[in-house]
Amino acid sequence: MFLPRCPRDFLFLYSPVGVAHSGLIFSVCSMGHGTSRLYSALAKTLNSSTASQHPEYLVSPDPEHLEPIDPKELLEECRAVLHTRPPRFQRDFVDLRTDHPSSHPPIRVMQWNILAQALGEGKDNFVQCPVEALKWEERKCLILEEILAYQPDILCLQEVDHYFDTFQPLLSRLGYQGTFFPKPWSPCLDVEHNNGPDGCALFFLQNRFKLVNSANIRLTAMTLKTNQVAIAQTLECKESSRQFCIAVTHLKARTGWERFRSAQGCDLLQNLQNITQGAKIPLIVCGDFNAEPTEEVYKHFASSSLNLNSAYKLLSADGQSEPPYTTWKIRTSGECRHTLDYIWYSKHALSVRSALDLLTEEQIGPNRLPSFNYPSDHLSLVCDFSFNEEPDGLL
Repeated sequence: MFLPRCPRDFLFLYSPVGVAHSGLIFSVCSMGHGTSRLYSALAKTLNSSTASQHPEYLVSPDPEHLEPIDPKELLEECRAVLHTRPPRFQRDFVDLRTDHPSSHPPIRVMQWNILAQALGEGKDNFVQCPVEALKWEERKCLILEEILAYQPDILCLQEVDHYFDTFQPLLSRLGYQGTFFPKPWSPCLDVEHNNGPDGCALFFLQNRFKLVNSANIRLTAMTLKTNQVAIAQTLECKESSRQFCIAVTHLKARTGWERFRSAQGCDLLQNLQNITQGAKIPLIVCGDFNAEPTEEVYKHFASSSLNLNSAYKLLSADGQSEPPYTTWKIRTSGECRHTLDYIWYSKHALSVRSALDLLTEEQIGPNRLPSFNYPSDHLSLVCDFSFNEEPDGLL
């Protein structure tokens, strides 16, 4: 049985660390005998407007001040908010296991461009998407529902402009450690009533991994610093003591910038070459590359000395073809259906045990994405990885 939804999103309003505040301000929706369970989890997030007005939005709140929450409980709360919307679509994992058994649990990695709120409402012009479908009060619950449904061990996100008021406080209470690296000149800042810059975010479960080192990378192109960024972290699995590097990035968008993306990709590969000590450390790279498989930047990754393979190729009949789309939208300029998102991995050190299939055209519907059913114009990619017991020496 679902709880009735408040007419307004009710949030705990308090300042980020380092910002003086006079106390807690909150509004509560009356639920008869007591308050909604939603009040206990989704409500305890930072004040968006305060965060965007101060440079301290780059400072993370102390996770020790946030009580742990059960993911099932948060999922129920999200579904209570979303009870007037159609149910989320069913997506199935495709078993890709070969003859490489593993003695340790797989590592589930999720890659997703979640669509920055400021861009969705203020710049992207999704002409077939109702304005009501983009309301942050509900869209954030759709995003969280997608994450909670698949329970990734590692979460790689792009276009995050609600890190400090939503994702960091909630995911930290679910046991994740997060890192956020905003774009230096985020287009979100051009939108009135924005929530600060968008950027890349990387989360990992602290009970499974230990952080060995972390690098925030501002990508260059032709020796010039660009507006695109990446995060690369070396993690150690607590079960196996095996180390690997996980990276997340978001390359330059739009037609006409192919050479620019190619240069950014080369810069990222060089950085990852150094971080992985010449590919001695296994690597997983997640990102919205804004590039079809025909582009040079894709070819650079496919032919790199890091010996990477694209995980989602394994869903094709021949194991050599990328999915037909990872984003599908309708803008004023027309319909866009492209494959832009990828999960790359060290093919000699890691195996893909399963991958989440994509939404079908029928599920997506004639108005495409985003929609009341799905919160972003990009589909999430999810893979389960395991270490090869005897990795090839030629990594």
